[in-house]
Amino acid sequence: MQTQADPVVSQAGPASTGARIPIWLELNGRPFDIEIDPWVTLLDLLREHADLTGVKKGCDHGQCGACTVLLEGKRVNSCLMLAVVADGAKITTIEGLAAADGTLDPLQQAFIDHDAFQCGYCTPGQICSARALISEGRAKCRDDVRQLMSGNLCRCGAYSNITDAIVDVMQLRPQPQSQPRKAAP
Repeated sequence: MQTQADPVVSQAGPASTGARIPIWLELNGRPFDIEIDPWVTLLDLLREHADLTGVKKGCDHGQCGACTVLLEGKRVNSCLMLAVVADGAKITTIEGLAAADGTLDPLQQAFIDHDAFQCGYCTPGQICSARALISEGRAKCRDDVRQLMSGNLCRCGAYSNITDAIVDVMQLRPQPQSQPRKAAP
């Protein structure tokens, strides 16, 4: 017998309003159609409906970067975006960076070569963010890389190795200081 002191708890989560919305995405180069509730985040769609579990749920508040994916080539925190907003977009996750034949993306290989992960939880978001950082073309030195990657946290503290991996792929090398030109006589 139910009393007011015994609230009913649903195991299914919030009740659906019946107003599911059809959306289409290109996920890692493949078409993906689904009808979802309007409050489903892109993160939850990727993990729970598309089985792309490389995308990690860290803070669920946009503060750690573990959920970073590429939306039309730009990095986004998928926990902060409603999936319906991404309708028609091209989404790339860590699973979509390697070539079809299994050859790793150069960033994935650099993370291995530089031991740029310890527990690995943040690695998919770090790599997706780094892929966009390289495409943006704003990083000109190691300090730029560190600053532009500051939205991706690593609790293990592998930051120097992460920076090394990104710099290696970018092939950033310290540039010799140019000498001031002498005035012509």
